[in-house]
Amino acid sequence: MVEQFYDKGLSHASYAIVSEGEMILIDPARNPQPYYDFAKEHEAEIIGVIETHPHADFVSSHLEIHETTGATIYVNSLVGAQYPHQEFDDGDAITVGNYILEALFTPGHSPDSNSILLMDENGKEIALFTGDTLFVGDVGRPDLRENVGNIKAKAAELAKKLYRSTREKIMTLPEDVIVYPTHGPGSLCGRNISPELHSTIGKELKDNYALQEMTEGEFVDLILKDQPWVPKYFEHNVALNKLGAESFIQNIRKATPVLHASNLEENVLLVDIRSPEQFRLGHLENAINIPNGNKFETWLGSIVGPSESFYLIGEDEKSLHEVMEKVAKIGYEGAVVGLLWGETGSEKEDEFDLGDFKANLDQYTILDIRNESETANGKIFEEAINIPLPRLREFAAKLPTDKPIAVHCAGGLRSAMGSSLVSKEHKGVKVFDISTSIKEFNK
Repeated sequence: MVEQFYDKGLSHASYAIVSEGEMILIDPARNPQPYYDFAKEHEAEIIGVIETHPHADFVSSHLEIHETTGATIYVNSLVGAQYPHQEFDDGDAITVGNYILEALFTPGHSPDSNSILLMDENGKEIALFTGDTLFVGDVGRPDLRENVGNIKAKAAELAKKLYRSTREKIMTLPEDVIVYPTHGPGSLCGRNISPELHSTIGKELKDNYALQEMTEGEFVDLILKDQPWVPKYFEHNVALNKLGAESFIQNIRKATPVLHASNLEENVLLVDIRSPEQFRLGHLENAINIPNGNKFETWLGSIVGPSESFYLIGEDEKSLHEVMEKVAKIGYEGAVVGLLWGETGSEKEDEFDLGDFKANLDQYTILDIRNESETANGKIFEEAINIPLPRLREFAAKLPTDKPIAVHCAGGLRSAMGSSLVSKEHKGVKVFDISTSIKEFNK
């Protein structure tokens, strides 16, 4: 049997393959406990962990599972893994019960990517675990390994390899082979992944834009165009996954409570995880707002760099410990200096007046923090300055301050984060979060 585990926060899918009391995991998430529970439920022994490649967008628990269960870690030799492992290169095969798992070398998203072909004991192809090479409706982006990893490669070079991997290794498989990717919709490892969490080779041949007939040059141009931003934490995660992460539970327990705001160290970033509404009503001076929500991990890793230390500030202890688990998914738990709750602070955000804004647009500096792909077809306000949220901390100081600054995104969540960043940067300047009022203009 094949079981898919799916984390909506990071759009991450991992897999357990169980047969005859044996179990192998593919691309496990940071918290290994769900896999231990599943193995116990099915009276199976975890004998192996397969990493399709060193992941950029989440931290894997492969090393912890190995240290806890003795399971062998299988990974392509090109990874240069610094943890105990067995090389698993093109054509190599292992068994789990009555199943055979064969490595197909499919570079493109990264130069060291494997896809894993699942076959029955007679060699009939059943499923393909494609890692980040092939998604439902998309393929993996090839621009994440220019500066990190055992092997570094330019995006155009990897895009050419991706063309050959899809055409020579994946598209030649039987059409009824099930496709199990490592990511679903919303992942920044692809450009436009479809909502379905699995597919078939036949369906992808028919519907996936990247698998249609085209030359290598046409493919490269298509794949390199309009890729989403690269969060700050991606390179950090590739390096950490190559090394192997420490224990999940032990690491998140290292973050200790801060009993009073007066104990906070100066010059350490304050990340307030409460809702935008709570943050506006009162927060500590110099705090920024990254609300705890479905994509908290991605926004934290896009706004805060992996080398920065920060405090987490929340409503209560329970919510902070829940967020620490999310922080650990991207390998940031060691950067958390402490946890503070129960002290909201007296700083308030400026209240946005929609009527005045509509009547006096020229009296505001309008900041559009949407991504370039969203503004490519025009801005909501032509006079707006466009600085995408992931780059706002680096460029906020350059904003003009002769007028109040009104911050908007597409729906309201990002503008709450963005306005808090601008307020921290520009003391004494009125900064307004347009929030959901942007829907008055975005029609």
